[in-house]
Amino acid sequence: MTDINRATAALRGRRLEYFTIVWNTLEGLLSLIAGALAGSIALVGFGIDSFIEVTSAGALLWRMSVDYDAEHRERNERVALQIVGGCFIGLALYVAAESIKTLLTRGVPEHSVFGIAIAIASLVVMPLLARAKRKVAAGLNSVAMKADSRQTDFCMYLSAILLTGLVLNWLFGWWWADPLAALVMVPIIAKEGVDGLRAKACANCSPPY
Repeated sequence: MTDINRATAALRGRRLEYFTIVWNTLEGLLSLIAGALAGSIALVGFGIDSFIEVTSAGALLWRMSVDYDAEHRERNERVALQIVGGCFIGLALYVAAESIKTLLTRGVPEHSVFGIAIAIASLVVMPLLARAKRKVAAGLNSVAMKADSRQTDFCMYLSAILLTGLVLNWLFGWWWADPLAALVMVPIIAKEGVDGLRAKACANCSPPY
C-alpha cells in the first residue's frame, strides 16, 4: 500500500473512531436514562457498555497518536486492552449482581418503548460500523482496528439480546425477560474482559498500529 493510500485509510479509521465515540456517548446516555425510568437492568447494563466502547475507541485513537515503533505499539496496545478489560469485568459483575437481585425480589421493570427504539437503532448502525472498521483494518493491516471492529460486533450482539428482553416484557408482560436478558449478557461481557486483561488481542501484534 502506498503512503497516500495508508494515510487515507488511517484518516478514515480515525473518523470512524470519532463517530464511535459520539454515537456510543449518545447511546449510553439515552440507555441509562431509559433504564433508570423503566427500572431495566438490561438497559442500564447496555448503557454502561456503551461508555466502555467509548473508552475502547478513545484508547485506539491514543494508540494511533503515540505510534512510535513496534515496541511502543505493543506496549500501548496491552495497556489499553487491559484498561478496557478491567471495565468489562466490572460491568459483568454489576450486571450479574443486579440481575440476580431483580429475579429474587421480583422487581418488575416498566415497559420501555424508548429502550426498544435505542436497541433497534444500534442493531442498524453497529453492523455497518463494524464492516467499515474491518475494511480499514485490512487496508492498514491493523490488529488493533480489527480488534476494535470485534468490539463493535459485540455491541451488536448485546443490542439483539437487549431487544429480545424488552420486547418480551412489552408484548407479554414477562417481567423476568429483562433480568434474564441481562444475565445472558454476562458471560459475553466477562469473556471480553478476560481477553482484554490477558491482552489476548495483542498476541502476535503486527507493526502497524
